[in-house]
Amino acid sequence: MPYEPPTHTVERSLRATTGAKIIAGVDEVGRGAWAGPVTVCAAVTGLRRPPEGLTDSKLLTIKRRTELAGILRTWVTSYALGHASPEEIDERGMTAALRLAAVRALDALPVRPDAVILDGKHDYLGAPWKVRTVIKGDRSCVAVAAASVIAKVQRDKMMAELGIDHADFGFADNAGYPSPVHKAALEERGPTPYHRLSWAYLDALPQWRHLKKVRSWADGSVPEIEGQLGFDF
Repeated sequence: MPYEPPTHTVERSLRATTGAKIIAGVDEVGRGAWAGPVTVCAAVTGLRRPPEGLTDSKLLTIKRRTELAGILRTWVTSYALGHASPEEIDERGMTAALRLAAVRALDALPVRPDAVILDGKHDYLGAPWKVRTVIKGDRSCVAVAAASVIAKVQRDKMMAELGIDHADFGFADNAGYPSPVHKAALEERGPTPYHRLSWAYLDALPQWRHLKKVRSWADGSVPEIEGQLGFDF
């Protein structure tokens, strides 16, 4: 299916309106998974013409995505990855975990960006970063699309490696996301050390429900359930 290639439109706008010179595109992967970390990539690309076929990682085949990630790692001006572990997700909630992973990625860049283009409508990064949120930025913005591809390929590789000792869960194929194989393994064997134990899927597993972690909400706020898929899918 044809799609419009990403551009530098948002980046040029930020340069013109804020004076920013170094702008990082930021995207995450793993938000809706049941297992594994949430991973964020920050990529700085400048205004160069992007590699052919660059777009949102979800629109690419595994083969093309892997090839493109290899090209992007040397094409981008710089990039860095940040992760928040399942334990940090359980302890802090997804929004705080995303911010933690994003800050780790941004702090790992060789030069601190003047501004950030963040995929989506919600600014989970916040001050002191200057942030422009862009819905479907992974399709429309070059730097965000580059971050999307690098993050996806890197996390998929991590999940495949984590799954070597847990072959029944199929992490190499599902990257920790819900799938029939994943569901069946959970019912039989229970969660691995890489599962998020505060999530709703455990409510449907009576034999493993005692493992569920419930965070205290001393400030009176309600638990965050965004992205937490139950067992019916």
